[in-house]
Amino acid sequence: MGGIFRLALKLLMNDRGKFSALLMGVTFAVFLMVMMMSMFSGILLRASSSVENVGAQIWIIDPAVNNVSSSIPMPDYVLDFAKSIHGVKHAEPIYFGGALVKLSDGTYQGVNVIGLDDVTLYGRPLLLEGNIEDIFAENGFIVVKDAEYDKLENPKIGAEFELNDHRGKIVGIAQVPQSGLFGVPTLYTTYHRAITYIPSSRFTMSFVLVEPKTAADISYIQKQVKDLGYQALTREQFTQKISDFYKFKTGMGMNVLIMTIISFIVGLSISGQTFYSFVLENLDKFGALKAIGAKGRELVWMIMVQSTFTCLLGYGLGVGLATTAMILAKLRMPDYAAQVTYPNLSLAFLLVIIIAIFSSYISIRKVLQIQPFDIFRG
Repeated sequence: MGGIFRLALKLLMNDRGKFSALLMGVTFAVFLMVMMMSMFSGILLRASSSVENVGAQIWIIDPAVNNVSSSIPMPDYVLDFAKSIHGVKHAEPIYFGGALVKLSDGTYQGVNVIGLDDVTLYGRPLLLEGNIEDIFAENGFIVVKDAEYDKLENPKIGAEFELNDHRGKIVGIAQVPQSGLFGVPTLYTTYHRAITYIPSSRFTMSFVLVEPKTAADISYIQKQVKDLGYQALTREQFTQKISDFYKFKTGMGMNVLIMTIISFIVGLSISGQTFYSFVLENLDKFGALKAIGAKGRELVWMIMVQSTFTCLLGYGLGVGLATTAMILAKLRMPDYAAQVTYPNLSLAFLLVIIIAIFSSYISIRKVLQIQPFDIFRG
């Protein structure tokens, strides 16, 4: 069988033009599939960035909330109830809101404002510059240094701005694990200052952050909050809920799915047609092998080796090309949202295997039908 395999590979690469065309079709299909799925994964990661950045174990939310940016304010008794639940170590309010900042040059820039509990500052980011205590100073704000930082004119500590006709001052520069999805800078301040500066409804509390005493207390806390009419989700559950919202309740998921299917069909059609053409051109060689004693299963193995080798090589090249393109894109555009994940690579690999099986099948049928007498008579 080793000799059969070597012969199959030599026969495959003997016609470099056909081999290059076949390899290019598979590579291009894998490139498109990986790019589409990676961009969607990056978008989902950015969509739940606030949940990861704050880092609370349990989030109490209104059941109608699908993502952080569309929070529904809750009454204060929800916080009091959460603090009274057995197994709760502590519970703190947090505010998420949007506002317009007037910069020094007179232009306006939209920002996300996160208000932390005035006592504990639970959910605060890691500071690169400044002291966290300075957030209690008059008009104190902390700015996040991420891909959107330059939209605020790269403010330094001491820089001033206007937010809804209120004076604001940068007292710290922070970093967070993930940037936001919509390309909007983020400011942190105290809860009381946030609800004072930003107009809001009668209820102002966006979420309640809960820290359980032990992991075993989580299910009990969730049940108690559910009986109150609200939801208590772990960080992972809230992240999954946000992902499901963008996958199934927006056009984003369907668009990515359609593009992935189109990429798969492109690869399937190009590789199938090119490989079938390759087999037709080498039909006499397969007939000669059959005439000198090669069995049908050996010819089948030859074709499977050829298609599998081409598809796996195209898979590697496609993944490498997509990864390189994403790295270059992030160097030029820091807010570019894309990430390569194992599920994405696994799905792309599965689709490549399907392409290999399809290409092999249509060629195997033709090879098994040839008769050595017809080849030599021709």
